[in-house]
Parts: sequence; structure tokens; C-alpha cells
Amino acid sequence: MGWLWWVGGALTLGILEMISLDLVLVMFAGGALAGGLAYALGAPVAVQILVAAVTSAVLLLTLRPYLLRHLKGRVDLPETNAAALVGRPAVVVATVDGTAGRVKLVGEVWSARTADGGSLPPGTTVTVTKIDGATAVVTPAAATAPGDTAAPGVAPA
Repeated sequence: MGWLWWVGGALTLGILEMISLDLVLVMFAGGALAGGLAYALGAPVAVQILVAAVTSAVLLLTLRPYLLRHLKGRVDLPETNAAALVGRPAVVVATVDGTAGRVKLVGEVWSARTADGGSLPPGTTVTVTKIDGATAVVTPAAATAPGDTAAPGVAPA
């Protein structure tokens, strides 16, 4: 019945890996399976634990880096959260200077400040250069073509 503990531990670690997606817990799951194999071969508990620990360490140090390089090279992950807002256009809704102001960014009003400390009046189209906490750091956008009233993707204020 000892093998059930090893297999149960491996399954639990595998399920937790689906939440973390760091490829760490699955390496420990591999170690647990190796410990279960040692049990099946009749090894004492100390040897089972040693086999599980050594196998986990070897997997972490050899297989995990290879898998991470392989997976990250193939999967183009979209920008999320604050990183997705950098480079987006916004419209000034309350005068923005080097310390305070408000802009409408992707349909929401954000606190903002200018990157260079200058002042921008309401209605000015700006570009987000970075997100600093909950504040959008902005610069004036390039001039729009005649007839353009708002930046693409930005609702009027």
C-alpha cells in the first residue's frame, strides 16, 4: 500500500502544477513516481525518499530549463495587465502635468502625469509610455491626420 502514497503524492503535485504552470511541481511529481518505483522494487523508506529527492533535483536542474526554453520559444504570450496599456492612446479629461491629471484610457479614467513635467489641456490625445503604480505616465501623441477626432480605440471624453 506504500506505493499509493507515492502515486497519490505525484497526482496531487501534478494537479497543483496545473494551477502554478511553473514546471516545478511536475518535477517533484516525477520524483514521487521514482520513489514509488523504489518502493515497488522493495527499497527501504530511506532509500525511497533519497531516490525521490535525487530524481526531483535532477529533473529540476536538467529537464525543467530545457522545457522552459522550448515552450517560451514557441508560445507568443499576449501582454496583460499594465504591460498591455503601454503604447496605447488616451485622451486627457482633466489637465495633466508632471504631478497629476486624468486621462481616459481604454474606456476608463486613470490618474496620469506627464513624462516631461509639461502641462496638457483636456481633449489632448496622448500616448501611455509606462504605468507607474496606478498612474499612467503619458506624452503627447503624434499629430493626427485631418478629420481624425479621436485616437483609435479611445472613446471621446
